[in-house]
Amino acid sequence: MKETSVPIKSMFEPAQVLQYLTETLPSLTPELQKTAAYVLENPNEIGVSSIREIAVKARVKPNSLVRMARRIGFEGYENFRKPFREQIRHGDYVYRDQAKWLQSISSGDLPDSIYAEGAAATIANIEKLYAMNMPVDLKAAADEIVNARKTYVLGVGLVNAVATNFAYLANMAIDNVVSIPQEGSVPVDSLVRADSQDVLLAMTFKPYRREVAEAVEAARTQGLTIIAISDSPASPIFEGADYKFQISVDTPLMFISTVALSALLESLMAFVIADADDSVIASIERFHQRRHEMGIYLRDR
Repeated sequence: MKETSVPIKSMFEPAQVLQYLTETLPSLTPELQKTAAYVLENPNEIGVSSIREIAVKARVKPNSLVRMARRIGFEGYENFRKPFREQIRHGDYVYRDQAKWLQSISSGDLPDSIYAEGAAATIANIEKLYAMNMPVDLKAAADEIVNARKTYVLGVGLVNAVATNFAYLANMAIDNVVSIPQEGSVPVDSLVRADSQDVLLAMTFKPYRREVAEAVEAARTQGLTIIAISDSPASPIFEGADYKFQISVDTPLMFISTVALSALLESLMAFVIADADDSVIASIERFHQRRHEMGIYLRDR
């Protein structure tokens, strides 16, 4: 693919640079897509790490970063990097009290260190969630869910329980939300009769699950509204999605963290309830009242 430069005019804010890089991503060569994906996933490193350090972490050649910068209109990598360095100069990314607390618990023995690393990752994931996603987009996605004939919620593997919980909670308020896949089937089976009146809320994280990507592709072909949640602008389920919510799933453990995902879905659920009509509150109250009457809940002492 021939690389052509598109000049950037008055684009001095890091967020604007990253947004433009995201929009340009599909037109980049595979090598530059790999480079851009790392930059988009790790923007805080741009201003503090050298070009060689970032190249090593991204597993690309330093020249790929230069080519990427030129591809979106900068004269070179240093010009691309400048807005991020300026942001660091004028910003304060670490709350001092938070940093002091983390340092205090990480100075102890191994259990304390593990606890500190987990705490730091959890706090960072939540901060990134609310920094990268806007409430106006959550409200718009919630409107789609409320107005849909049916909303299919898809999460497999580790996030299946989180996806199923969202569908369970949503059905307390509205009765058009189902979790897929059904037992003994694959996700695309549940979408056979779905069309433009329906919504697919799908989530997958590295390493991306094939059946989720295939379900999103099928939904796109059938005209469903797609709400995608993933961990990278380069995620396969973001291509063509109507709503894209990026979150961080970093953790010192061997598996992804679902903290930010749970928080995002709780926020989305809040908008679903807020955007639905007055009958929603009555529906939730009836749901719990019936359970009390059936003796499902223990009596308060």
